[in-house]
Amino acid sequence: MYESINASNVEITGDVLKDLLDYLSDEIFIFNRYNQIIYANKVSEKNYGLYREDFIGRYSDDLFQEKYWTPSLYLEGYSNKKTASIIQTTNTGVKLLTTMIPILNDDNEVEILITTARALTDNQMFPDGKETSTLEQLEIVTHSPEMSDIITLCQKVAKTDSTVLIQGDSGTGKGVIANYIHQISNRNDMPYLTINCASIPDELLESELFGYTKGAFTGANPLGKEGLLESAENGTVFLDEIGDMSLSLQAKLLQVIQDKEFIPIGGNKKKKVNVRFIAATNRDLSKLMEKGQFREDLYYRLNVIDITIPALRDRKEDIIPLIHHFLNKFNQAYETNKLISQDCLDILAVYDWPGNVRQLENLMEKLVILSDDVIDEQTLPETFHQNKHKHVHLSKISTLDDAVNQAKQHMIRKSFKKYKTSRKVAEDLNVSQTTATKLIREYCSDLRQTQ
Repeated sequence: MYESINASNVEITGDVLKDLLDYLSDEIFIFNRYNQIIYANKVSEKNYGLYREDFIGRYSDDLFQEKYWTPSLYLEGYSNKKTASIIQTTNTGVKLLTTMIPILNDDNEVEILITTARALTDNQMFPDGKETSTLEQLEIVTHSPEMSDIITLCQKVAKTDSTVLIQGDSGTGKGVIANYIHQISNRNDMPYLTINCASIPDELLESELFGYTKGAFTGANPLGKEGLLESAENGTVFLDEIGDMSLSLQAKLLQVIQDKEFIPIGGNKKKKVNVRFIAATNRDLSKLMEKGQFREDLYYRLNVIDITIPALRDRKEDIIPLIHHFLNKFNQAYETNKLISQDCLDILAVYDWPGNVRQLENLMEKLVILSDDVIDEQTLPETFHQNKHKHVHLSKISTLDDAVNQAKQHMIRKSFKKYKTSRKVAEDLNVSQTTATKLIREYCSDLRQTQ
């Protein structure tokens, strides 16, 4: 099959190969040693508004200059000769996660460069279709079934006024989920106010929540102060780290949730309030209730809708998409065009991430700042090198056959692990059930035996 490609004469033959590549859901381009396109599969047409015949024979540099894609990674592929990935934007506004695979000849020179690209379909919701800049917009990046279910749940409850309790380890994104619920709710044009119950002393937290009247206590503002609840009228109040709130404040909060009214510190008149409460904690509230440190009645008032966010180590399929998301974010923030090597991605993909998404985001910012043009494994802190024994390398890609077979094997095994049946695999990969059955028999015999 590899022999059927003539890289110099801009020609590709082999109906089987071309049909296979057209079945893939990812965009495929193949470039010859002169940076000239010799093949584009069917999917590429929808990302650029061109027929694939319009691509054949054109040079990557020309298409980059005409802004069909940006930024360009092809010079890196020819010079560094390593597999790398980046997020690109097409002329039609499609965001692509693009991976380049250089194939070297016996002289260690790039003979062919293959790029695969997948349109990013991250779960992103913007009220009324309003989008802001990449650094400001609310984005929830996930490819995991568990997180997708959470997004679906959020979309169901957002239009209601039910209280929501979000639980999960530190750094999993509880605040992002809370903000997401507000942004897609009917209150999205009203205030969204956050208060961290663990970072503010009890006395100050009480005045921040409920406000106070003039002369309420020594040192108080002589004019009094409006509390967070009053400021958030008709909006949403997010109480982060609710498990650290004192019992006395828990009692006052319970009254607000039940009766929709409160009395400011030093006051004697009740104030009505219309807010939606979302709370979050990384603590085990059941154990706190057993110890008498958290009110059971408040727990059930908050826990009308319960959302538990899994740790990043339990949704490893999100690691690579998040890496590229943050790489793109910090490339824009620092006006750089850093790439990341496949070796580096492989190491990060098997790390346990005790600090979850927040740790990953902080690492990517550090790597973008400190690395050269390509973030590679040498750039990683020592902690990640200690985990290299967990790293499983893919077999070396030396020919186009190898690249296609490995890509096909990966897709089939991933789909079969998820869906278990040939019918669902066929639907997932957009092939006939006969083809799916044949591919499962070829690539998933070990998985079938364990079922």
